Amino acid sequence: MFDGAEPTSGPKREVKTTCPYCGVGCGVIATVAADGAVSVRGDADHPANRGRLCSKGSALADTLVPEGRLLHPEIGDKRVSWDEALDEVARRFSDTIAKHGPDSVAFYVSGQLLTEDYYVANKLMKGFIGSANIDTNSRLCMASSVVGHKRGLGADAVPGTYEDFESADLVVLVGSNLAWCHPVLNQRLLAARAGRDTRIVVVDPRRTDSVDAADRHLALKAGTDAVLFNGLLAYLDGNGHRDAGFTAAHAEGVEEALAAARADAPDVAAVARRCGLEEAEVAAFYAEFAATGRVVTVYSQGVNQSSQGSDTVNAILNVHFLTGRIGRPGCGPFSVTGQPNAMGGREVGGLANQLAAHMGFTAEEVDRVGRFWSAPRMADKPGLKAVDLFRAIVAGTVKAVWIMATNPAVSMPDAGRVRRALEKCETVVVSDCIRDTDTGRFAHIRLPAKGWSEKDGTVTNSDRTISRQRAFKDGEGEARADWWIMTQVARRMGFGDAFPYETAAAVFREHAALSAFENGGARAFDIGALGGLDDAGYDALAPFPWPWRVGGEPQKRLFGDGRFFTADGRARMLAVTAKPLPRNLPDGALLLNTGRLRDQWHTMTRTGLSARLSAHAPEPRLDIHPADAAARGLVDGGLARIAAAAGEALARVRVTDAQSEGTIFLPMHWTDRFTGGCVIGRLIDDEAVDPFSGQPDLKRMPATVEPWRPDWTAFLLTRRPVEPAHGGYWARRAVAGGHLVEMAGIGAIPDLAAWLPGLDPAEAAVEFRDEARGGLRMAWVDGDRLDACLFVAADGRLPPRGWLAGLLEADGLDDGARAGLLAGRAPGAAADEGRIVCACFSVGINRLVGAIRDRQLTSVAEIGAALKAGTNCGSCVPELKEVLRHAHQREVA
Repeated sequence: MFDGAEPTSGPKREVKTTCPYCGVGCGVIATVAADGAVSVRGDADHPANRGRLCSKGSALADTLVPEGRLLHPEIGDKRVSWDEALDEVARRFSDTIAKHGPDSVAFYVSGQLLTEDYYVANKLMKGFIGSANIDTNSRLCMASSVVGHKRGLGADAVPGTYEDFESADLVVLVGSNLAWCHPVLNQRLLAARAGRDTRIVVVDPRRTDSVDAADRHLALKAGTDAVLFNGLLAYLDGNGHRDAGFTAAHAEGVEEALAAARADAPDVAAVARRCGLEEAEVAAFYAEFAATGRVVTVYSQGVNQSSQGSDTVNAILNVHFLTGRIGRPGCGPFSVTGQPNAMGGREVGGLANQLAAHMGFTAEEVDRVGRFWSAPRMADKPGLKAVDLFRAIVAGTVKAVWIMATNPAVSMPDAGRVRRALEKCETVVVSDCIRDTDTGRFAHIRLPAKGWSEKDGTVTNSDRTISRQRAFKDGEGEARADWWIMTQVARRMGFGDAFPYETAAAVFREHAALSAFENGGARAFDIGALGGLDDAGYDALAPFPWPWRVGGEPQKRLFGDGRFFTADGRARMLAVTAKPLPRNLPDGALLLNTGRLRDQWHTMTRTGLSARLSAHAPEPRLDIHPADAAARGLVDGGLARIAAAAGEALARVRVTDAQSEGTIFLPMHWTDRFTGGCVIGRLIDDEAVDPFSGQPDLKRMPATVEPWRPDWTAFLLTRRPVEPAHGGYWARRAVAGGHLVEMAGIGAIPDLAAWLPGLDPAEAAVEFRDEARGGLRMAWVDGDRLDACLFVAADGRLPPRGWLAGLLEADGLDDGARAGLLAGRAPGAAADEGRIVCACFSVGINRLVGAIRDRQLTSVAEIGAALKAGTNCGSCVPELKEVLRHAHQREVA
């Protein structure tokens, strides 16, 4: 179980590490050349991806730039030494605790942390500060799965392995756009489909790219998943598909669960009516599920991010318990994790309602962990979950908060309330690798943390595989590991004896030892076999699944023996009753949904640095059904104002029949650093929360939409990031050599001196004004290089961006470039690439359509042969098919 990960000798070295994006946990090999240049490729030996990478993973080297990094500790905006910063954090937290008690402070952490970071944070808060006020952004994505697993399985443990995707005969994707959010898993599924005719069913209100390869799409009404699975449970039992041997020997609550399901979803007709589906398609799905022995049900944020997410998880588990389809190859419920280490955080107890190592707050468990840690002040009750934590800051009961590796001013619901909380809070400490984030702007103390390429530790993926993340670059500036930062603060607070760590390996050994402490097989999470691992063994540790108990081997699949982690060893089937929408839907309102895009991640502090990742969806985009768009006067490519109870936003419109009528979709990624008013958290309130998990409902927010018609449009190309100050619409993205900012406004064109910070109109090298048509064109030149250019038009007619953007990375402006600068296009310049479709090979829509037309391409395979598009990660294949379809329709017309 050890990995030969030593750097190779010679002019370059190779380091095996793990991708920092989604919960698939792909292995990455980073190659560092003699000059420091980095390239990445998939690790063919890693069990998660077997050499595959998605578009984001393939572009990791693009993001290894110093731009925007937090390089030094800061108090206020003043650079200070580490000693000064650490002393100040320890003093502020100690003083607050002394005056107001341990529950007056809190940590808000992240699935971006490594397990070792998480462990130190959790230990410090729950064992030494004496409060359980540590919660994680995993509350927003995985908390309902945790509750469902613990109630049904007795433990927060995914039963299966990725190999089950390849041995199943039927895979059901519920609330999971696997093609975009977990692309490598999707590629494994599609490979299995090609090799053994695996059937795929997608249950989702939207026609996502995952539907492209599906045999069946159930476009049910938002929030009716529990109805569908209650109906399936009743159907299976009513038609003789109960595994009576399994339920008799291994399950409790069977009859109660069935009675609730029959009452909630008595027949196919009732299910179809409530879910907004045809009876025939519901009946066909139920019959197919019943007739197929090997079924994997994959679920993600469409299930979890709901006020009834926990119950929906248990409704899914119920059908697998009833049929005994769990613990065997190709069978079982499968929760795919949103973040790279959400599961590692849950292992150490990073949620406020967990203690540590899969233990809770019973007196016995508190005593056990307290003895292991020799802790002087153990938390003995759950702490504040994320929504309640920020409400407590507003109320003044939490007076100091330490935020690590996350951006709650964007990602939390009711982001306006979160920002008011941070503005009011007496002490806000932010540990991050990026200096200027929406959350960082509220920090009293900033601590520079190491980034992905600089960190050393472990992460756990969706199928319980623990992998090493290894550093292959030195930390930028004075950046330090998060576990080191917290260890230093703990020592300054007087807890030095309990925080002796000098290496990540030392933290891991203690974490492994605690997992096995007085366990005896009662707890699922146990990696006690590694409690004595030395530093060399830790450095060379290969990926492995837990549990790995002392004297045993790593266990890939759980529950094959029918034993669960409940008190009596039996699975629990829960009685589930589906609930109505948590918020009233006023006349004329639509249901707002949110989620990820293919090439972006969270709040874009990393992916936003990559020009090729930013080119696929360059602006925040509102998806709306054609009928809803027509009823509201919205046009494709126009701008829209979205308003909800919590706030409003501006976004570009995309009219598409992939969106269900009555619903809209707006991505989660944009922040105030990238756009002028499209933070999704400002639209979604925090009133609808799952009562068991505390997870907010982020998928079903009533909102109204109307056209936003600007008087002028503009774009700015610049070497430095600029945040326009005109109060209208703007969206910034990375391009090679700089940034492109799209803008629009109402009223007069703003005064340039105040509009674009850092650009002095008096210093422009060239300028052209067309007062009659409301046009303006300016360029700033530094020596022989283009520094910035601005184009404004009242009639909306602006030149293509491609050639101009290319000038930013040019070594200098030749005569042709200078002559064409204000025209926006040089004579003989190549055609503009347009919006990028294939990020792996930077193939744009204009080149793609041109090749289809000129070369008479008729298939994705032919496009791949001609342009390489679709031949790497495959994430763009559904879009390539869509482009082909539209191109051929135009030819027929």
